[in-house]
Amino acid sequence: MARKTILAAGGIVVRGGASPRIAVVQRSKDERWVLPRGKLERNENPAAGARREAVEETGHRVKVHEFLGAITYRARGRPKVVQFWRMHAAANPSRDVMKDIVAVEWLPLAAAVRRLSYPLEKLFLRHVGRRMLKRRRHKATRRRTPRHKSAVRSAKRHRVKRRKSSRRAHAR
Repeated sequence: MARKTILAAGGIVVRGGASPRIAVVQRSKDERWVLPRGKLERNENPAAGARREAVEETGHRVKVHEFLGAITYRARGRPKVVQFWRMHAAANPSRDVMKDIVAVEWLPLAAAVRRLSYPLEKLFLRHVGRRMLKRRRHKATRRRTPRHKSAVRSAKRHRVKRRKSSRRAHAR
């Protein structure tokens, strides 16, 4: 008889701008360091469950972004699937962490990977974390530059007009 799959969800929770930090939490039951995650409640949407778990385990309100992937392993003889989303945390905590969590640390990517207790989570975070942070930086720089030639010309005209008007103001 096949045993029912355990469904869980969580997040790679990031906060900070120029030097982003990733949340890792220490569980009280075994003192292991993991990414914020947990079992889904009956009929719970995985993204909503991931958000709930991240808030409960980090104490920070989070905004859920794109799906990053999943890891699968066996837990107590049953298959377990944990889906992860990229999340951005508010700067300050909004509530206490749940009693099952001993500590929360916000670490740079490399330190977060080293801190995790499970090799599969380390591998997942190393691979997905690099891509995720690169994409974040790329989006931030891409927004500043116009996409089309007409937009570039328009931006140049705007700068020229602004310079001319400031020269007139200084001449008076």
